[in-house]
Amino acid sequence: MKDCLHDIKSRLPKLLEQIILSEQIKALEDLRIEYLGKNGTITLLLKSMADMTDEERRNFGKDVNELKVQITEAIDARKDLLVQEELNNRLKSEWVDLSLPAKTYRRGVLHPVSRAIAEISEIFASMGFSIAEGPEIEDDFHNFDALNIPQHHPARQMHDTFYMPNSLLLRTHTSNVQIRHMTDEQPPFRIIVPGRVYRYDYDATHTPMFHQIEGLYIDRNITMANLKWTITEFLKAFFERDHIPVRFRPSYFPFTEPSAEVDIACKRTKNDLIIGEEDSWLEVMGCGMTHPNVLKNVSIDGKNLQGFAFGMGVERLAMLKYGISDLRDFYSSDFRWLSHYGTKPLKIPSMTGGLS
Repeated sequence: MKDCLHDIKSRLPKLLEQIILSEQIKALEDLRIEYLGKNGTITLLLKSMADMTDEERRNFGKDVNELKVQITEAIDARKDLLVQEELNNRLKSEWVDLSLPAKTYRRGVLHPVSRAIAEISEIFASMGFSIAEGPEIEDDFHNFDALNIPQHHPARQMHDTFYMPNSLLLRTHTSNVQIRHMTDEQPPFRIIVPGRVYRYDYDATHTPMFHQIEGLYIDRNITMANLKWTITEFLKAFFERDHIPVRFRPSYFPFTEPSAEVDIACKRTKNDLIIGEEDSWLEVMGCGMTHPNVLKNVSIDGKNLQGFAFGMGVERLAMLKYGISDLRDFYSSDFRWLSHYGTKPLKIPSMTGGLS
């Protein structure tokens, strides 16, 4: 091993020269492996010290480490230089002439669904509601059982719900998030839940995937009057009318009692639908007081706490506000349609700056 060490010392000047003259990073890596790799010459010399005396190990190790440091520093320095040269060459070849005229690109716009969600969220945020989110792939309990939907209810049937293996399904409404929120958090609750939902249906007013926003308000002394005020003020803000006649028509939902469909006054002409004109009624959403069984299923004291829930289809409200006639156009990927109905991305809705 001493002869080997002497041989490397004698060849060190030529080795350093070879490193300095290397033009390829791969060549440097080959030299590094030859001398400093796991089975490299320098590494084997260091391993051979195990059979030496302390005095021999001290002197021999000093010489080997000096060689190791010189070779390592030379390889690293040359590699850094080659990397920098390679970068400089790329910068010279890969450049953009900023003085050239800009290419014409189609400007992106905000989809009507995204804008409607932003507007609705802004309105409810001004009322003190926060946003909650949850899974789109759900289990039977959170999507049906906890919401007081019995086993025989039509909403459970295959023609409405996309079922998956292992008792999972694509959520049919965002009410599943209400259940999860009430289970994980402590009352009072004041939340809205926007998100995608899935039902097996497709025509001019239905698509297999669409968007809902549901709301939940649980606290002490909450009554139907609170629900009616919240919904009425929301509709006035969303449709930007100082006054909109609103009708709460008795209905049935398994998770609310009493339940109601919400209608707004409108006027139909040959080409237009005018919101707020008292000529006919148009259903826009559902609502009701939270059913005692739902509160019981999430371990909430229904004697001291009560609340209301509501739900609306985002696409439906967007169609009414923006004058869109066919729901299927929302997902047609037609850039001409999007250019017409889309909104500038930086025009963010706000209660102070306006929604339209």
